[in-house]
Amino acid sequence: QLQASGGGLVQAGDSLRLSCAASGRTFSSYAMHWNRQGPGKEREFVAGISGDSTYYADSVKGRFTISRDNAKNTVYLQMNSLEPEDTAVYYCAAAAGGAYYWGQGTQVTVSS
Repeated sequence: QLQASGGGLVQAGDSLRLSCAASGRTFSSYAMHWNRQGPGKEREFVAGISGDSTYYADSVKGRFTISRDNAKNTVYLQMNSLEPEDTAVYYCAAAAGGAYYWGQGTQVTVSS
C-alpha cells in the first residue's frame, strides 16, 4: 500500500515536498517512482530511485530531487522552482518482483 501526501496550491517559483509512505517489509528492495498526470495530459514519469541510483524526466531535471528513507519506508520528491506546467496529480509507484504498484495521487497546483 502506498500513501502519498504533501500536495497543495503554490505559486510559481515555490517549493513543495511530496511524501509517499509504503507498507511492506522489503521496501528497501523496491524501485520507487513518482509519476504525474496533468489536466488533459497522459500520465508521465517524473523521477525514480533504485538503490543509490536516481533518474529524472528531462522536464524536472535540476529542479526536483527524489530520495528515500528506508527506515521510515518513505520516498520523497522535493520540488523546487515549480512552474505552472508542473500542475498535476502526482502518484508514487513501486516496482517489485515484476509488478508495478500504484498509490493514490496527491494534487499539486502551481499558479502563475
